[in-house]
Amino acid sequence: MKNKIYVLLLLISSIASAQIRGNAGTISRQNIMAVADLEKPALYGNEIQQFRHQNLVPNPILTIDVKVLSNIVADSYTAIFNIIQIGKTSEETNTLMNERVAKVKNELHAKGILEEDIIIDVISFVPVYETVVEKKLFSKKYNEVPKGFELQQNIHVKFTKVNQFQEILSACANNEVYNLVKVDYFINDIQAVYRQLRVEILKILKEKQQLYADLGFDLASYHPTVADTKYCYFPEEFYKNYQAFNSTSLEALSKKQGVVTAKKQISYYYDPISYKDYDMVINAAIVEPVVQTGLEIKLQYIPKPKELKPGEKEITKPRYFLISPNGDIDIKELKPGE
Repeated sequence: MKNKIYVLLLLISSIASAQIRGNAGTISRQNIMAVADLEKPALYGNEIQQFRHQNLVPNPILTIDVKVLSNIVADSYTAIFNIIQIGKTSEETNTLMNERVAKVKNELHAKGILEEDIIIDVISFVPVYETVVEKKLFSKKYNEVPKGFELQQNIHVKFTKVNQFQEILSACANNEVYNLVKVDYFINDIQAVYRQLRVEILKILKEKQQLYADLGFDLASYHPTVADTKYCYFPEEFYKNYQAFNSTSLEALSKKQGVVTAKKQISYYYDPISYKDYDMVINAAIVEPVVQTGLEIKLQYIPKPKELKPGEKEITKPRYFLISPNGDIDIKELKPGE
């Protein structure tokens, strides 16, 4: 009897363990299939191992590469909303638009937005036509006649704290303004940001040069060449999308009923530049979307040719190159008699 109970407990434990593993596998597969823009190496460990074990090929040319990134919180922002108003006459259309804009302004003022930080940009003011059918005895004619007017404007709202954006959205939505065009980010002194990047990149560059000197390389015996670049990226350039859902319905299949396909919501998330290729990141821990500025510099040191003494001639030794299937190059010199 004890043996039967023991076997039964083992069976129940095995089933529970399999169920747990099955659920975990299902969840992970759903997430993998749902995410559209995530990088595969982040999901599959075996691919990461391949990158960690890259072959290092010695080269007579020394290369020093330094990359520095800075995350900058914007000093100010500008949100742009679009408003479209129609009316039977130009006067009515303009009056209705002014009333809506005035309501939005009043609510924004109540939330601490100043009058000079709200700008109205008129986009278009055009008549709207409709087609009228003119019937004759043996024919029809379709004529376009003015039906009303359409006025389109943009509201530019400047704010300095990212938390104010929610209040601005609320003020616009309360007055039936839903079309958010974009949000611009501004930095007051971008040159100060680049100056800080240059200071930090020079520190790292000197450390790497000292490393080669400690290894016994005399950089004075090399001819240096240099290349550098700088860049500035804004948050709207780094938003990605994904869909997270499960379309399988076993209950619908068991009832033999048709499956009605639902619209799958597309979600967006902020995915800034990865830090893995950078020697230094200023303000690395970020919470809100930021402006990312970077500076990169690459130095190559090519060995200087040996200086010949007066009357000495340069002797060039025959050499041959061996290229392996993986692209590695091995230089060999021919010995006398070969």
